[in-house]
Amino acid sequence: MKRPGTALVVAGLTLAVLAISVPGALREARAHGVFYLFSTRFFEDLPKRLLGPGRFRFILQPATALFIGWRAGRADARAGRPPYLRGLLFHAEHRAAMARETAEGIAVLLLMGILLDSVAQWAILGISYPGAALVIGPVLITLPYTAARSLAGNVRKEG
Repeated sequence: MKRPGTALVVAGLTLAVLAISVPGALREARAHGVFYLFSTRFFEDLPKRLLGPGRFRFILQPATALFIGWRAGRADARAGRPPYLRGLLFHAEHRAAMARETAEGIAVLLLMGILLDSVAQWAILGISYPGAALVIGPVLITLPYTAARSLAGNVRKEG
């Protein structure tokens, strides 16, 4: 019997934490008349995330995404593929392969971003809002990854 991979385990943990978060978030939304993600409290709480427990993830996660993106961008260049964003937007023949590689390359990191944001919300705010975790976690990963992969794909091979 094959053991579950890291991505499957992290996905299960992330889904469990999000599912546990839903009832409290719904009670809060009902009490305040608005979902947290669409409220001014979301923006007011952003500094708490940067200064509270788990703030190191705002350095570690983007740095890891930059490293993974840079490696993937260099692989794109070696394979003769266009830079990442250009390939996704304008080169249909490369789009599927690049999207699949992205999913495989950052799946665990993306899931960890969501999981860590949920846990940090409990530590900082006393409640976890799944919608906010589904936004903050991926932003910390996808923006640096996309930028690094695109820039690394533009760097010409020397020699």
